[in-house]
Amino acid sequence: MPIIEVNGLTKAYGGRTVVDGVSFSVEEGEIFGILGPNGAGKTTTVECVEGLRTPDAGTVRVAGLDPVADHDRVTLLLGAQLQESALQAKLTVREALELYGAFYPRPADRRPLADRLGLAERLDTRFAKLSGGQKQRLFIALALVGNPRIVVLDELTTGLDPRARRDTWRLIEDVRDSGVTVLLVTHFMEEAQRLCDRVAVVDKGRVAALDTPAGLIGRAAASTVVSFTPSRPLDERELAALPDVNSVTRKGDRVRLAGSDETVNALLSLLARHRVTAGQLRVVDATLDDAFLDLTAPAAAPAAGTATTDREET
Repeated sequence: MPIIEVNGLTKAYGGRTVVDGVSFSVEEGEIFGILGPNGAGKTTTVECVEGLRTPDAGTVRVAGLDPVADHDRVTLLLGAQLQESALQAKLTVREALELYGAFYPRPADRRPLADRLGLAERLDTRFAKLSGGQKQRLFIALALVGNPRIVVLDELTTGLDPRARRDTWRLIEDVRDSGVTVLLVTHFMEEAQRLCDRVAVVDKGRVAALDTPAGLIGRAAASTVVSFTPSRPLDERELAALPDVNSVTRKGDRVRLAGSDETVNALLSLLARHRVTAGQLRVVDATLDDAFLDLTAPAAAPAAGTATTDREET
């Protein structure tokens, strides 16, 4: 049985539906990603999984339990790092771990947990003195201090520099390797591609696609992108007529074709026939960015005078 099951989840605020019939399941031991643009309904969805919000329709089960009706039992199974988290400025790392550990009947041993997350040398450091990466490590520790079977991480690496982000990714992989199921909410395509076993792409409150990162990339309109600077101009009509070409764009002298492996082979033949040299030739596979852009439509700009809600839904 999946450890998380969401079926037909619907939630509205002020008459505006932000989650519209979302369904997915999470297998125990995997990193499952929820990916989508701002305002897609990602955070509301995981808040329903956490039992922080009551669905208007549909069902949510965590290890077979209702997160609202069985909230106390689900709390013992599920740890969470919220989208916006903060602690009192003068609270030390040690005090935070002791405080959060006191909420559980069998908390994790705090010292090994601090060692595991690189916080052993910061136990007496106040929250306000921690770096951004250290604060995120602490929030992961607080989510794990209750020895949960599931941990929900919502936009965990937002605001981190590239090195701190990659350090945090390794921590998430370590958490999964320890047997904890991870439900990861993110809008970083590289993060989802690196970490997730499967991804649900949510757009406008609905699941637009659910697959492995590789499976989603395989759905991209163009699986291969080639760019080069020709030694002399080429007829754009000939380029557009190559097999599987999805688009042809130019930036100055540089040409970019989106297509497939067959497009690349045909292009090389075309260049040879015309005796054209391809300077700075680059051939790359499509990424989750490409799949995401294909699967999600741009949000329409609000009409003039339209009121917006106070709560930024993500």
